[in-house]
This record gives sequence, C-alpha cells and structure tokens, in this order.
Amino acid sequence: MIKGITLVRAASTPAVYDKVADFFSALGFEPGKSWDDEYSRGRGFLAPLGNIEFIDGMMPAEAEIFIEVTTLDAVREVAAAWLKKTWGEDALAGRISDTAETNWKSRLFTVEPVPGVRFAFWEWTDVLQGKPVALEGDLSAAGMRFAIVTARWNAVITDRLLQGSLDCLFRSGARKEDVEVLRVPGAWEIPSAARKLAEQKRFDAIITLGCLLRGETAHYEAIYNEVSRGIGQSQQETGIPHAFGVLTCDTLEQALDRAGVKAGNKGFEAASAAIEMVSLHRKIETRA
Repeated sequence: MIKGITLVRAASTPAVYDKVADFFSALGFEPGKSWDDEYSRGRGFLAPLGNIEFIDGMMPAEAEIFIEVTTLDAVREVAAAWLKKTWGEDALAGRISDTAETNWKSRLFTVEPVPGVRFAFWEWTDVLQGKPVALEGDLSAAGMRFAIVTARWNAVITDRLLQGSLDCLFRSGARKEDVEVLRVPGAWEIPSAARKLAEQKRFDAIITLGCLLRGETAHYEAIYNEVSRGIGQSQQETGIPHAFGVLTCDTLEQALDRAGVKAGNKGFEAASAAIEMVSLHRKIETRA
C-alpha cells in the first residue's frame, strides 16, 4: 500500500542547504526527520497533504515544487521579509513575483530563496470549493498570551514536547514575554495548574503537555481518565481554550515517535491548535 511521498532535493552547496532550511523554517513548516552524520545531513519538513502530478503541456509556473497554502498573502509577506532580511532589499527584485491569477482558478506567486531554486506557493481562488462558508481560526500568534503546563515526569518526552510547543508559538509570531512555562511533578497535577491559570484570565490559551506510559496495573487508566476530564472541565468552565498535548502510549518508543522522532511533535500540534482556537474565539466574539 502507498503510504506517502517524500521529495528529495540535493543542495548544491552547504550554504544553499542552510539557506533553504532556514527559509522553510521561517514559513512555519512542521519539522520532520533530520540527520547529520559522516555521509550527509538533511532537514525534513512535513505537510498534511502530498501529491504527485504529471503534466502534458504548459507548466503553470517556472517551478518544480508547488506548495498549497490557505493564506497566500500572509505567506508572501513572510517570504518577502525573509528575503529582505537574508539577502537585503535588492533581493526582492526578481526573486519573488507578484501574486497573480492563474488559468486554473487559483492565485500564485513564486519565490527564489537561493539562486536557481524556485518554489511556487498557491491557493484556490474559491478557497471553499463550493462548500458552505466555515468560520475558522488563523495561525498567527501575534498579540496572544499563552501558558504551557508541562509535567516533569517522563522528562525525556515532555522536554521534547515543550520544545515543539515553543517552536510553534515563536514561529507563529508570539513574543517570548507572552509565553509562560510552568512545570508540575506529573500528569496528575496538570489539571490543577491549568485551572488556576485559566481562572486568572491572564492567558488566551493554556497548552498542557505530559506523558503517560502504560504499566502492568490499572494505574495508567485511572490517571489518564482524571487528567483528561480535569483539563476538559477547566476549559469548559473557564471559557479559556486548553490544548491537549498529554501523550498516552504503551511504550517509550511510541512516545518518542510522537515527540518528534517519526510521527511529528504533538507539542507542536497542541500549540498550533491553541493558536487557532484563540483566533476562532476572537472571531466569534467579533460577530456577537
């Protein structure tokens, strides 16, 4: 069975490798598997959807890699800012195109983060593709305040989750002074700390991080049920979004996979969900 598609490109020089990796990091891609050994080094970036297409006729743009986004104008602003910061003001001329309509009902721009390497970013003109209008949150954390409650127990996992959360928040525009990290002994103590923080109304969202590994007794189920219930109850009763980043795994290997080794970083995903929910809450309040 087909599982996924990985597009591999060799960088022409170490400098090009560093620049391209930095460019995709600045755009907020979720980091994938990376390596650095005696033979090579690599940086992976993940996207929720992958396609391979074959074309007979005119290419839609002078690029081999097309990246679909949902906020094209915001992506172009980030790309232009990165070019200006990395290469100077003159780099904007000829290295990034204007956003233009295509003949396939989309909008598109191309960018060349390093000479000779060009990417196309695009979105559908009719983003909803005929579907009912949906109110959704954005992924910009600018102007938002977050608290992260993380358990010290199983720190080899929770520290990785914490780094993933911080990475997501800062990539998305949150300021360091607007993010507060609290450490509690274990997962059992997470709901209490999260509730106390939510009641203070100082934060727009609470991100909860922990790791529970199944043992040989019923202790695992008892802890998990109460932790999930407590976090959910705190969210419902305070009205403050709580992102759930508490892993429940059978083995340490499974937990490591979900903390950035093979299956993404659930801390990153929890922070992303927190940002989106804060944005959604604000939109709902504006419409009220």
